[in-house]
Amino acid sequence: MQTLLPNRRALIATLLVAAAVLAILFGMGRPPICPCGTVKFWEGAVHSPENSQMIADWYSASHLIHGLLFYFFAHLLWRRWRLFGGLPTRYALPIAVAFEGFWELLENSPIIIDRYRAVTISWGYSGDSILNSMSDIGWMAIGFLVASRLPAWASAALAVALELLTLAIIRDNLTLNVVMLVHPVPAIAAWQAGA
Repeated sequence: MQTLLPNRRALIATLLVAAAVLAILFGMGRPPICPCGTVKFWEGAVHSPENSQMIADWYSASHLIHGLLFYFFAHLLWRRWRLFGGLPTRYALPIAVAFEGFWELLENSPIIIDRYRAVTISWGYSGDSILNSMSDIGWMAIGFLVASRLPAWASAALAVALELLTLAIIRDNLTLNVVMLVHPVPAIAAWQAGA
């Protein structure tokens, strides 16, 4: 059975995709680090100008889940459904990094920043620092690699646990983030605001 883990060429492709995203983020004028001038591993305050600026925050859990999901979809597309017959399975990670990188670029575009400010818990959101965006890609890759080592049930349990943890602690998670971004629900917004 072919592995979904990258070989040397696929790792190089992964790094090239990440480098391209990095270059585009610089071209978009995103700040390299937090405008506050500090670099920290963890920022736990959601309603802080340092959120989405550091290496990790509560939303890093969402990016880990992205990796778990990307591995699941790669498994379905390559192994179960036998799609992409000419593309080696070892290129699943660079493709996942490309998808995550595309999201990071979109998430830091004016249209999505404005949407987050208007309809989600992230009222003061100004976009990610480049450090945070690249870290988010790294968290996704970690999730992908973790999923490659776990049985499917354990990956699913981990994703649910991360969703429930962030829901309980910050009243937000990947599911609510997507719902509020796509089709805002006033009752969810009120609950997230603590009303």
